[in-house]
Amino acid sequence: MRRHLKNPVITRHDIKLKHPALQDVSSVFNPGGVRHEGKFLLLLRVQNRARETFFLPAISLKGVEFEIYDEPTKIKHLERCPHKIYHIYDARITADKAGFYHIFAAMDTDKGCFLGYFRSTNFVEMDFIGLASKPDVRNGVLLPGCNLRFERPNEERVSGGVKSGVRIICSKSDNMVDWEEIGEVFAGRPHYWDELIGSGPPPILTEEGWLHIYHGVATHFGSSNIYQAGVSLHETERPWITIARGRYNILEPREDYELLGQVPNVVFPSAAIPHTDDEVLNINSIINIYYGAADTCVGLAMATVGELIAHAKAQ
Repeated sequence: MRRHLKNPVITRHDIKLKHPALQDVSSVFNPGGVRHEGKFLLLLRVQNRARETFFLPAISLKGVEFEIYDEPTKIKHLERCPHKIYHIYDARITADKAGFYHIFAAMDTDKGCFLGYFRSTNFVEMDFIGLASKPDVRNGVLLPGCNLRFERPNEERVSGGVKSGVRIICSKSDNMVDWEEIGEVFAGRPHYWDELIGSGPPPILTEEGWLHIYHGVATHFGSSNIYQAGVSLHETERPWITIARGRYNILEPREDYELLGQVPNVVFPSAAIPHTDDEVLNINSIINIYYGAADTCVGLAMATVGELIAHAKAQ
């Protein structure tokens, strides 16, 4: 993938709000993203100096220079959550034909980390519908046009006692809240670049199948885990069936803003926005991939569908 010359495209210095909790913020990263009214919309994860987390929308005509909203997104109906909420973050967004945006986000609570399900029409507000997973589930991404979701169970305890995941599964739901596993998508590859894994943006439907960008973590370095991006291709009718999965990562930390920050050595893909509104993309379609860099700022990399599929098939 090609990094944009203006990277990082959003930094903490771009957050200039009158909101009292968003003065001199510490970081902005891991945005969800979607096409909205013909434009590129990001739902930014913003962290202040109390390490409180907010969602902040940003809109752009061409996907590079963003106009940031004046107020953070208002989240309604949080009283529906039966647990004490600490943080809501890392939104993943999927649009439907009715004009709704379906959002899954991680919710840290006093009973563990869940996937929360939200809906919105404009990102000024979003409604919390309910907890939509068991405890210790992350990286939930809804496939457009169907009731299937890729997600990562946090079943592996890593350094520092933190739980992470070594496999991505596909689940099905009739109501978007209760989910049942129907198949494993794939697992991490020990000793290589993607030992720990998790979905990035929601998969994109192409003429050759579902294009899936994910993150992989190499844990076998003494000083730091290294977060990278990879790509895979999946059957259209049975997305849990993997057609191809790239041997190589497609983006790894190399630039200063990816190597240095709150969490060094991180490229974390979280939004993939096509340049068109086509439901099925051809090989010439261009995709903007937005990623969190070192948990500090937002980077942009670009590729065509054909290039990404070729990388998925590279062995």
